[in-house]
Amino acid sequence: MFSLKNKTTIITGGGSGIGRATSILFGKQGAIVCVVDINQDQVEETIRLIKGEGGKAYGYMCDVTVQADVINLYKKIGTIDILINSAGVSHIGKADTTTEDEFDQVFKVNVKGVYNSLHAALGIMKQQGAGIILNLSSVAAVVGLADRFSYSMSKGAVYAMTMSVAKDYIGYNIRCNCVSPGRVHTPFVDNFLSKNYPGKEEEMFEKLSKTQPIGRMATPKEIGYLILYLCSDEASFITGSDYNIDGGFIKLNS
Repeated sequence: MFSLKNKTTIITGGGSGIGRATSILFGKQGAIVCVVDINQDQVEETIRLIKGEGGKAYGYMCDVTVQADVINLYKKIGTIDILINSAGVSHIGKADTTTEDEFDQVFKVNVKGVYNSLHAALGIMKQQGAGIILNLSSVAAVVGLADRFSYSMSKGAVYAMTMSVAKDYIGYNIRCNCVSPGRVHTPFVDNFLSKNYPGKEEEMFEKLSKTQPIGRMATPKEIGYLILYLCSDEASFITGSDYNIDGGFIKLNS
């Protein structure tokens, strides 16, 4: 079950966090993984990890905010069976404390970056007569989170783009879904805690972990398993759906 043998898969943001965990998992399942990221060292490390597990992988440096670069890269790759839009940035701030430059940067990566990737891939998938798209949204898209104004905005847009693409391309045998994680223990969390709570990292990590009713943060691999299912043939009847993977955060805190 859940075989992805020889399915060419593009994973943006594949150099770290959820993108890296998903890249490694897809490699194990037989996919030909195209790791796309802006950080060359991280791309190379992900490729090393995939190949260490016996998987097939290729690395590509690309800034997803530059449409021409994304279009040229996807044309170069040629076949796109699966597209996973995982590249993204976070931001801490309210509407009146977020600067215009900060807002624009979050929008460029999290919204325009996903749009650029969709724009470049959908034409190829239409010609193929099939394709699978998985976008990374967040619980922040539907739940008010303190100090996450621009990030929430961007993930709400990802949710909306997912539903629109699912509707517009269902006739081309293209499925499009998104997943909405709660807090996930990624390098961003560790960097955020060390920057904002020096000396209190463990205390704050425990506090953030307990905001999920399940009592901990998710691991990137756990998010990857849900992505694997939604991109597999076993999920062939699923499109236009958003899946919360949040340790009960939305339903059990309401």
